[in-house]
Amino acid sequence: MPKFQIRFQPRILYASELQVSAYVFDNAPLYLKESGAASRFLTAEPSTMTSSAANLLTIVILSRGKCDLSKGISIYLITMALADLLVVVFCIILASLFSRLIPASFLFYTAVCSTNAVLSYATIDCSVWLTIAFTFDRFVAICCHNLKVTYCTTKTATLVIGIVCALNVLRNVPFYFKFRPYGFFNGIPWGCATRLEFFSFPGWVTFFWIHHLLNPLIPYVLIVVLNALTVRHIVVANRARRELKYSANGSQRMDPEMAQRRKSIVLLFVVSGSFILLWFTKVAVFLLMEISNRHAYPSYNHPVILADQTGTMLFYLGTCTNTVVYALTQRKFREELKRMPSKKDLFKSLARINVYNIYHHALVNLLRHLLKYNQIGYT
Repeated sequence: MPKFQIRFQPRILYASELQVSAYVFDNAPLYLKESGAASRFLTAEPSTMTSSAANLLTIVILSRGKCDLSKGISIYLITMALADLLVVVFCIILASLFSRLIPASFLFYTAVCSTNAVLSYATIDCSVWLTIAFTFDRFVAICCHNLKVTYCTTKTATLVIGIVCALNVLRNVPFYFKFRPYGFFNGIPWGCATRLEFFSFPGWVTFFWIHHLLNPLIPYVLIVVLNALTVRHIVVANRARRELKYSANGSQRMDPEMAQRRKSIVLLFVVSGSFILLWFTKVAVFLLMEISNRHAYPSYNHPVILADQTGTMLFYLGTCTNTVVYALTQRKFREELKRMPSKKDLFKSLARINVYNIYHHALVNLLRHLLKYNQIGYT
């Protein structure tokens, strides 16, 4: 039996045994597909403060509206930064740091750690699918001029964000029932151990495959395809415009519109490019395990496990890269970054970010579309 496999039944736990982690995995042939605890421990300390500060700074700067970005783009970027911040909170701070620093806290109650698992999965999915939504919005803006007027608006952005977040939270609710208590302490269910039927019951296996198709396989393919189509459109459009300018003027000169267009798409390519690079290792390992049909390995020193943990670590480190991306590609963002706000200005900027209004408008727009679809008047 591999060393990492554990068999147990729920029992009474003593205080000395509460050092056990809240996430204990049973005898699981699919163990490596859900690995990530070790990489969370590796990245917890160095990435938590960096990612939290970077995302908060990004939210503050973008909320000021001084980066020469449209309101729709700013809403996407702010929500993406907020999702990355929540990934740090639920996946690293609550699931890793607190479990090490406060081993006997309420976070180890079965209901609490099951809820935290659902929120961890949901925030990761929201982070991924918001990146897809932003990429699609930019694809429409660049390649679909007829649809651009109606789709690339603030109203549509809030609606899309609300739908993406709501669906990702709802589809991860079944993960709450994935766990059973590790034991009981003072009569309270304690810890989260994966149910054995999660790896054998057809319904759970189907849910597991759907989960991995929706994150990261389908998003990875979508973002590659959308960027490929965008690049193709830009190359064709630039070639046609160059030929037209050359035939009109008889000489090739610097085209200000092409230069401006080039600047506008750099942000898209860098954001989606970082997503592709940071998720590549994780996707490659997942496909390797499925193609080879080998999911269990004898130790953490196996190259496949090391690659899997490295992929997970890269994803968590990726939660703080957007600030660097914006700083490298957006001149206005760099200027705002140099004007480091005081504590007073920081809290004022955070107060102006009314996340409630974003999701409220998204819900209202969603209901409006549903009522319109059902041919019911909306006032």
